[in-house]
Amino acid sequence: MKIFNQTSRSTDRLQRGLFVALLIVLVCLLGYIAVQVRFQWDVSQNGRNSLSEASLSILQNLQGPVHVTVYATQQDAQLGDIRQIISDFIALYQRAKPDMSLSFIDPTEQPALTQEAGVQMNGEMVITFNQKREHLTVVNEQAFSNVLMRLARAEDKQIVSLQGHGERKLDGHANFDLGEFGKQLRANGLGIQPLNFSNADDVPTKAAVLMIASPQVDLLPGEVDKIINYVDRGSNLLWLVDQESLRGLLPLTEKLRLTLTPGVVVDPRAKQLKAPMTFALGASYGQHPITDGFDYITVFPFARQITINENPEWRSVSLVEAAQQGWVESGDLEGDIAFDHEMDVAGPVSIAVALTRTVQDREQRIVVVGSGHFLANTYLGNGSNLDFGMNLINWLAGDEALMVIQPRATRDNQLVFTEFELSLVVIIFLIIIPMLLMASGLAIWWQRRKSL
Repeated sequence: MKIFNQTSRSTDRLQRGLFVALLIVLVCLLGYIAVQVRFQWDVSQNGRNSLSEASLSILQNLQGPVHVTVYATQQDAQLGDIRQIISDFIALYQRAKPDMSLSFIDPTEQPALTQEAGVQMNGEMVITFNQKREHLTVVNEQAFSNVLMRLARAEDKQIVSLQGHGERKLDGHANFDLGEFGKQLRANGLGIQPLNFSNADDVPTKAAVLMIASPQVDLLPGEVDKIINYVDRGSNLLWLVDQESLRGLLPLTEKLRLTLTPGVVVDPRAKQLKAPMTFALGASYGQHPITDGFDYITVFPFARQITINENPEWRSVSLVEAAQQGWVESGDLEGDIAFDHEMDVAGPVSIAVALTRTVQDREQRIVVVGSGHFLANTYLGNGSNLDFGMNLINWLAGDEALMVIQPRATRDNQLVFTEFELSLVVIIFLIIIPMLLMASGLAIWWQRRKSL
């Protein structure tokens, strides 16, 4: 019996030794694989620990090294180890772009360099690419990728906005204006220039895009001629049209082979979402670079129908269709609105179109949207209007690779418990689990004692 017990103990020791040896080999093997194979899996709810497709696309367009210099002390009074925070953030970009470098300068140790760089606050980043530089004081994907987008633009591009007829202003603050959209344009490295034909002979040749945004008074015949000549030269145009009069621009619709139906688009689906029926909801998009991968709701208040007339000169695409169950209301919008089979046009209707043609070996790009309201300060925050507007501009300016970045909602950065749920967590983790571990330990001890 004694010999048997000794043999049993020797066997147990051998088995334990083999288990430990195999465990060590497994850990070493996993460590080797972790070093040799670069694989990551983002399990956060909204993918905040990885870059969006838009950011990755921008990085692909940055041909050449990018250097990030951070002017920061080791510790910040509010953020703590700010250097580590920024290092972890930049690492997301370095995985996709290995030639992005990162360095730190302590403002307290090198004040002369800090002052020379024009740095104003602790943790400020200076991003350099292709002899161009940008400053950034916030740490998030949208802001950083927008900086890279500005650096990626090969040249300074100007969005020229027609003025002098009560148009919506890209730098205006009124609800009617497009000031908030203009801020976004500037944030993405695009210049904004007003154009008034009273003191300008023609549309500037450096204009990447001419914008005509809802004139309130008629243009003079000579002004219309200048716009037609601009289009004839093969230049790019964004025209925002409201439900009112075309303000003398009927020749432009004839040039583009478009028909703009009088009346306002009525969308019953908007009422189901507690919005006015005069808000056309864009949820059906045509196949086009502007709408590629774009599956978000857009809102077009007081929109009008745009019909594409067949013509071999222009290649036309309907960008947005709305009011699948609605119509174009030709009557009064007050009171109960109902479809009139004799007077109204049944939906779905097109409310935004894109046109292209080849002029002198170059592609001319034009977009006409039947609602200037959708980019106005009042409505820009509705749905994904801002993103759609930026996609319009980027495509018109020839920067379709630099499409807008959808900001991620940080939905998984905190846990909210009810009082009952919190009590349940406390009971499970502080009472039940420790007791189970203790019981398991006692059972193992008792089993070993019986085997002796």
